[in-house]
Amino acid sequence: MDIIKSIEHEQLKSTIPDLKVGNTVKVHVRIKEGNKERIQVFEGIIIKVQGAGVNKTFTVRKISYGVGVEKTFLIHSPLVEKVEVVRVGKARRAKLFYLRDRVGKAAKTKEIAGARIENIEISVKGEEAPAAVETVEAPAAVETVEAPVEVAQTEEAPVVEVKTEATENKAE
Repeated sequence: MDIIKSIEHEQLKSTIPDLKVGNTVKVHVRIKEGNKERIQVFEGIIIKVQGAGVNKTFTVRKISYGVGVEKTFLIHSPLVEKVEVVRVGKARRAKLFYLRDRVGKAAKTKEIAGARIENIEISVKGEEAPAAVETVEAPAAVETVEAPVEVAQTEEAPVVEVKTEATENKAE
């Protein structure tokens, strides 16, 4: 079982978009046609999110020339380039299958008033390695700066000021 989990962990993307049911999104999908490869945008409303881990999927629905079209995408698929949130929709249930019976403006979700469109990304894999590198570099910069003696008078400030000085030294 550990072998399967390790293989799945390698396939996970490091960050994934925060997808919520009811949001209108643009999904940028990589499409191969013969030898050529291009990116096609599929814009619609997320009607369901299901699964977990590598198998997590979301289904997007749109009306194209009067016909309802639904596509299911794997979140961790290498073919999904990016997902942009266009509108933040209000949904009071987990699956919006009732939109299949609706046509026109009734097939949309209400927009949350005053909602900011943010492309929030959730980190899936633990970003432990870069954090360890930063903590290793910071003490070396602190020794060369010799500022902690003056800053040691206040208890909360040393961490912030030492990091600021360390970044200034890196910039120089």
